[in-house]
Amino acid sequence: MAMLRTFTRRLFIILNSLVVLLFLLACANSFMQPGKWWIFSILGLFFPYLLLLVIIFFFVTLFVRPLRRWSLLSFVTLLIGWTNIHSFLALHPGNHFVPDKPPGSLRVLTWNVRSFDDFFDKRRPTRHRPKMMDFIGSQQADVLCFQEFYEPLTRHGLESNITYIQTRLNYPYYYFSRDYTRPGLYQFGVAIFSRFPIIDTTIRKYPRPFGFQTTESLISADIAAGRDTIRIFTTHLQSVLFSPKEYHDIEIIKNVDDSIVDASRSIVRKLRDAFRHRGDQAQQVRAQLDSSPYPAFITGDFNDVPNSYAYFTIRGGWQDAWLQKGFGIGRTFKNITPTLRIDYILADPRLKVLQCQKVYTPWSDHNPVEADLQLP
Repeated sequence: MAMLRTFTRRLFIILNSLVVLLFLLACANSFMQPGKWWIFSILGLFFPYLLLLVIIFFFVTLFVRPLRRWSLLSFVTLLIGWTNIHSFLALHPGNHFVPDKPPGSLRVLTWNVRSFDDFFDKRRPTRHRPKMMDFIGSQQADVLCFQEFYEPLTRHGLESNITYIQTRLNYPYYYFSRDYTRPGLYQFGVAIFSRFPIIDTTIRKYPRPFGFQTTESLISADIAAGRDTIRIFTTHLQSVLFSPKEYHDIEIIKNVDDSIVDASRSIVRKLRDAFRHRGDQAQQVRAQLDSSPYPAFITGDFNDVPNSYAYFTIRGGWQDAWLQKGFGIGRTFKNITPTLRIDYILADPRLKVLQCQKVYTPWSDHNPVEADLQLP
């Protein structure tokens, strides 16, 4: 029995040390350029589960006398990783989103609308669009930011999304990147709609990486909000572009199927390439944010988790609206795992975040995020 206890204790210590090492490497992902260190970016996807294991080891070692001194290792690890933990988890349980906008505030809604399903379901192209438009119109937002925005160029029963939002939802001013066009069929990209006049716009097109069919841009719009000029950025960083087969392969991996090795290869390759491209794009975004002469905020689908290099690079010293006023993980992407928050509203320090919420909707594969920002 004594030998068994000794073996069990040593095995537990080894496992504890291994989990701590992997957790710290996942934290290092936030400042290691994925062009060189992409393997750490993949490890960063497992950050929530590694965090849970570190916490479990901490409490087990704390209450088991022979292992108590090892609780210090887990405790110090949690302290070292606090910046990453705080970026992952919002800690404001008492805050509730009030539908009525506070006076002097600007309400922004950002949403990856997945083309309103117009592009993905040609048999029933308007299945979700009316409900999505009704939801958008009910939110009382001053500014709308969309990723994967789709504008049909032929009728075929499809009404212009731009015209609908301008006239029926009362957002007369807009800027659309038109990153991808199929002549006579549709245009695709990121878009900003505003109830305030847009006085200037810019667009920065990312290089289209080899092997990726579509890349959406970084766009900005300067709006005249009362006596203030506010610069709005929105973007959609490089998607992994998993195919239906690869989503099926992820299920194979989850279920530890015999074909797990074959299922993993294309997934890892796509993840690696997407991490590299997002790292480069994030640096370009940060440079544009730093050059803004006006109070500014950025919204978008970064396609990366809060402890990633892309997120920390873009965020810099800005405020994450969800961390300022939300509670919990704030999952925005509905597939793969319940821990993916990849859609953000980040505001520079000249704007105060008053409230923020993530809204569950049954339509797109992303949930919208909205926030009220106090104007200067």
